[in-house]
Parts: sequence; structure tokens; C-alpha cells
Amino acid sequence: MNYASIILIVLAAVILWIVAIYNSLIVTRNRTKEAWSDIDVQLKRRYDLIPNLVETVKGYATHERELFEKVTQARAAAMGAKTIEEKGKAENMLSGTLKTLFAVAENYPELKASENFG
Repeated sequence: MNYASIILIVLAAVILWIVAIYNSLIVTRNRTKEAWSDIDVQLKRRYDLIPNLVETVKGYATHERELFEKVTQARAAAMGAKTIEEKGKAENMLSGTLKTLFAVAENYPELKASENFG
């Protein structure tokens, strides 16, 4: 075996290794995009359910107008977020306002018994 054969074998091995790494990166990128799409679907579902939740609670807790406005604003901010960082901050804000909404709802036993609430 001469040096040219050895160089060709090593070069072929390096090329195959590069192709394998490239393919694994593409697979990882596609899985990441798919995972973000799944997250977006769940967030959209969450955003669609929030108005119904607010309306249900409004019927029982009419004096909590400021809280309802905060929930609505947080939902709008979350829906309008463009980057991952913006979405993260907006989702944290929305989660906080929803926790407050659920805490208020606990003060109304007839609300917790409602079919629409839960």
C-alpha cells in the first residue's frame, strides 16, 4: 500500500464523518423546529381558552375588573411576542396573572362548582 492509497482512505473517512455529523445536525434542527411547533400549538390553545375562563370568572367576581384587564393584557403580550426571549417573559407574566385569577376564583365556591370553570 502506498501513501496515495492511505491518504485517499483517510480522506474518505473524514468526508464520511463530516457527512454523518451534518446529517445529525439537520435531524437535530428538524426535531427542534418540530418541538417549537408543538409548543406553539399548546400556547395557542391556552390563549384560546383564556377569554372563556375570564368570562366565566367575571360572572361570579364582578368587582375584579383590574385583574381581568391584567389577564387580557398579559394574553395579548404573549400572543404578540416574536422572539423566544419575549415569549418566555410574556408567558411568565401570563402565568403569574393566571395564578392570581385562580386564587381569586378559590374565594367563590359556586364558581369552582361551575362546569365552565373546570
